[in-house]
Amino acid sequence: MHLIDTHTHLDFPDFDHDRPALLARSRAVGVKRMVVLGVYQSNWQRLWQLCEAQDGLFAAFGLHPVYLAQHLPSDLTELRDWLTRHAGHPKLCAVGEIGLDYFLPELDREAQQQLFSAQLKLACEFELPALLHVRRAHADTIAILKRVKPPRGGIIHAFAGSVEEAREYLKLGFKLGLGGAPTWPQALRLRKVLAQLPLAAFVLETDSPDMAPAMYPNQRNSPEHLPQICQALAEVRGISAQELASASSHNACELFGWSSLD
Repeated sequence: MHLIDTHTHLDFPDFDHDRPALLARSRAVGVKRMVVLGVYQSNWQRLWQLCEAQDGLFAAFGLHPVYLAQHLPSDLTELRDWLTRHAGHPKLCAVGEIGLDYFLPELDREAQQQLFSAQLKLACEFELPALLHVRRAHADTIAILKRVKPPRGGIIHAFAGSVEEAREYLKLGFKLGLGGAPTWPQALRLRKVLAQLPLAAFVLETDSPDMAPAMYPNQRNSPEHLPQICQALAEVRGISAQELASASSHNACELFGWSSLD
């Protein structure tokens, strides 16, 4: 089984004590490629150095909405400079993690929307997919996507919306990221949504070190858990883990413009 983890934060300090061993274990269980997403300007250099040094790691740069208070106006200019500097590099795969978070009341919604729109325009300019954080903000996210129309689409990380919202994203060229959340038995609504959508809609992810699956409660998440996440989600769909792995890897390769894993 060959897998792609489309959403990790492997540059985070959570992995500093065992990162090489963890990457080796992940590769040994079939996780061949992993995307590492930037969340604020100060982690981009560390992230890039990690991806350049390790086979199978790919970088995305972005300004995450949760860190809105620490982003500077100059960070958007810096993001454009980073994308310009690395344009066409095989290790650069997307703009992200960007988006909207309406769950946290202290985050100004208008400021989030302006930052999100500006970064989507950079994804358009550099012809890159956009990797989106969307929490309780599907309507505004869809409206902005319809206005900006990023040509390469992207991924809705940790999708937890309705079937109708999912279909809107699919029409806009986006895939839905599935990870630990739907492995929990109490995620009944999300499981019903997943059962109604085509396999072409999905890519797999972990959000490591966060969003641990049900089989590793209250533990640090890791790409090495992706095969078990795949198995659990395949059971929800009533298909084999191999079928889900093949579909999700094909979808990710198509989105990022990568050659097949096979």
